[in-house]
Formats: sequence, structure tokens, C-alpha cells
Amino acid sequence: MPSFVMPTSRQGDGHPSPAAISAVGLRKSYGDKTVLDGIDLRIPAGSVFALLGPNGAGKTTVVKILSTLITADGGQAQVAGHDLATSPDGVRAAIGVTGQFSAVDGLITGEENMLLMADLHHLPRREGRRVAAELLERFDLVGAAKKPASTYSGGMKRRLDIAMTLVGSPRVIFLDEPTTGLDPRSRHNMWQIIRELVTGGVTVFLTTQYLEEADELADRIAVLNDGKIAAEGTAGELKRLIPGGHVRLRFSDPAAYQGAAVALREVSRDDEALALQIPSDGSQRELRSLLDWLDAAGIEADELSVHTPDLDDVFFALTSTSQTNQPNQPKEAVR
Repeated sequence: MPSFVMPTSRQGDGHPSPAAISAVGLRKSYGDKTVLDGIDLRIPAGSVFALLGPNGAGKTTVVKILSTLITADGGQAQVAGHDLATSPDGVRAAIGVTGQFSAVDGLITGEENMLLMADLHHLPRREGRRVAAELLERFDLVGAAKKPASTYSGGMKRRLDIAMTLVGSPRVIFLDEPTTGLDPRSRHNMWQIIRELVTGGVTVFLTTQYLEEADELADRIAVLNDGKIAAEGTAGELKRLIPGGHVRLRFSDPAAYQGAAVALREVSRDDEALALQIPSDGSQRELRSLLDWLDAAGIEADELSVHTPDLDDVFFALTSTSQTNQPNQPKEAVR
């Protein structure tokens, strides 16, 4: 399958944005199963990057490598200005990691979880209590702070998990499927938290199974398939890779509809709805050209709508060949 890589995002002065995470040629195998086969990444500081891929594609393996939990078999990477190989302690001091399975200890209170994390970061006692109190308030957990975390709802546990991650003031946060199992309201609350983190200058590396989540949050998205980046770009750029985009013109006057159908010729007709469908990639340039042509031809539709493939279409188009004939592999090792 061909690999599609979009241009690196740049600042207004023409220089590349500072990279919070960069990787070249990351490789990882488990036995005879190659999980990562030369992964290149460049993630600007203060942005949200989403990594998509089917189960077993290696998304969690990427997170584990970049957060120093496991080592790559090959390649180089830097996180927050620290080299993974030569300065793993520097990487650990600059990052936070929240997985799909909460690190919250349910046997102690939310406040005690926070204070335990402050101790692990070697914060002085008074400083640790101040930071814990501020984060509990920020994540709307003050009312439940004295209650055992086992009594928290799924959304509350996830908020506490992220609050614990922020105790060390990380510059980069890895969120590995952070909203798995949450109800829609809790998921939207988590999205707002992520947006606020980025507004504060934090870089977020997100893996998710929810394509809507990536569409909502990510500045750039990469699709991981068969150990390689199959495509990377903004949500809009990825959607334009997949055929099927079109402009739909709807008419209320049958005579105007028939006249437009004759003039346009190479279009799909819907005589019952009095609608014409014109292939289009949805780009501003192509839409402007189409509108100019319609004006010149004297065609005026009552309604014009642009339809582009969504991320579901992109995901299935880029990963459909990896869903069959996969060899047996340790499920806990490869995700």
C-alpha cells in the first residue's frame, strides 16, 4: 500500500515549528512479528497528535517506546529535547503518561492518590499539598477528594488519572486511549480537558479507537498500518486522499434542474430529489472554480452542499488489508 505523508506544519515565518517529539526509523519486533517497521514522526510543540490504527497495529508500542517503558530495536527519537537512548531520565522528567487502564489506586482517596504522586515527584510536603489541591479543584474533584477512589465513576477516575499525571508539570503527555469505556458526556468532558492542556502549552500524543475523537482534537493525524505510517496529515488532508467527495446541487424548479443536468453532463443525477452530484475533493480552490463555472453557465441551485469522506472512510481504506492473515502474537505486547 502506498504511503501518503503531508507537508510538515510550519510557523508563519516559514520555519518549522519546534518539535516536542521527533523520531526517525523506529523499529520493534516481538519474535518473528515486526510491529514497527521504520516509523518517522515529527510533532510540533503545543499541538495534539493522534495516532490511529487497527488493534495490533502497534499504537501502544509506539507510546511505550517514546515514554521509555521499552526500548526500540532500531531508530532514533527525541522527546522534549531529550534523546531516548542517551537521556531517558530527562525524557521521564518531562513527560506524563495516562493509559487506557487507570493507574488510580482505588483503596485510597483521591486526595491520597494525588499526594502519593507528589511524593513520587519528590515535591516538598507543603508544595505537594498545594499542587494536589489546585489540581483537584481544576478537575472538579474537590467534593470527592476524601472518598475512596473505588467509589468514583469511570469519568471521575479518568480525570483523577490525568490530574495525577500533571503533578510533575509535564511538557508532553501521552494519552493512550484515554476515553475508552467512557459514556459520551464523560468523553466530551475529557476532550475539553485535553484542549485546555494544549492551550496551556502542553503537547499531547493521543492514541484512540474513536475516529470522531481524532477529528475533534488532533492538529495532525497519522494512520499506523502493517508497522508503517500509511498516511499523515490534518483531518482535512487525510479525507481528501480518499475518492468519493462531491458537491451536491439541489433544485426546487424541475426546469432549472433539467437545464443544469444538460449543461453539466458528467454528473450523477437524482431525478426524484432534483439533485445533481459533482465529483470534488472539497478543497477551497476546486469549490471556487466550480462556483465560477456555475455562474458563467447561468446555473443557480437552491442548495449547495459539500460532502467529503470522513475519517472512517480514510481508516478503512488505509487499513483494510491488515485485518486478515495476521500471525499469532502476544496480545499484551502488541496494540
